[in-house]
Amino acid sequence: MWPLIKILPVKTNFQFVQFARYAAILSAIAVVASLAKALIPFAPPCGGLNCGIDFKGGTVLELSTAPRAVDLSKLRASVDRMALGDVQVQAFGAPTEALVRFQTPAGANPAQTVDKVKATVREALGQVEFERTDVVGPKVSGELFVSGILALGLSILLMLIYIWFRFELQFGIGAVVALFHDVFLTFGIIAFFRLEFSLTTVAAILTVIGYSMNDTVVVFDRLRENLRKYKRMPLREVIDLSINETLSRTVITGLTALLALAGLAIFGGPTLFGMSLVLMFGIVIGTYSSIYVAAPVILLWGVKRGDEPAEPVKPATVRLQGRGP
Repeated sequence: MWPLIKILPVKTNFQFVQFARYAAILSAIAVVASLAKALIPFAPPCGGLNCGIDFKGGTVLELSTAPRAVDLSKLRASVDRMALGDVQVQAFGAPTEALVRFQTPAGANPAQTVDKVKATVREALGQVEFERTDVVGPKVSGELFVSGILALGLSILLMLIYIWFRFELQFGIGAVVALFHDVFLTFGIIAFFRLEFSLTTVAAILTVIGYSMNDTVVVFDRLRENLRKYKRMPLREVIDLSINETLSRTVITGLTALLALAGLAIFGGPTLFGMSLVLMFGIVIGTYSSIYVAAPVILLWGVKRGDEPAEPVKPATVRLQGRGP
């Protein structure tokens, strides 16, 4: 066996519930700070978030100057002179490629503005090949923003209904509290690091919701089994036991996903970096919320233990060849 595997404990006995109160205070402070950073100033369309072209409206140009490298300073200066409002110029992929993002001035024709920008860029850089042009109007961007927020809200509602039917109402409340916790902190990390908030980011948040719910369901399923098995054990100890029994599975799954996302963040380029960072943060915070948000809610709310005895494991019937049963 690989020597490092022997370092990992086969069975853990961490007292998670013992620190639940301190974790609750930390989570409350983090949630309030995240909401404040994401919402203030209360200005449409995205408040304190760094809205992308998808939600703000504007144009994205992907260009290439192969075989020579892009002169980003000259490219940025040429576009800034056009007074297009929010202009972003960044390297993209190879040194010969770049992205230009700009807003269409109010009352201007988007198609004509794009043509003017392309002409200005060609005049500044010489031979340029435009590989992609995306134009999003303000009305469409507003509809996309509303649709993205509705998708997040609907996904959380469906998760509550699923957990309610799968377990009990108090389990569903714990899961939804953990989901809101994860979503608010994810919005906070987007706002604090000034990551671009776009449809790709919404997809990343939805993925975080799915991962967090999956981890919570694993803990809840083991908790329900142990509640039936250990009827006289205090609820605090049952919760600790259930989390410890699923801890190795949670750590291995999370590390595997983090390694894959780290490679995507390093080699995926600027376009995928923000999404990768959001997913990596979501996996970490989703694991944390399953232990220190969802489970403590069960402890506070209480849970009804069934009166049915634990079902014993039946031994397998061995049938010998040439003999009767």
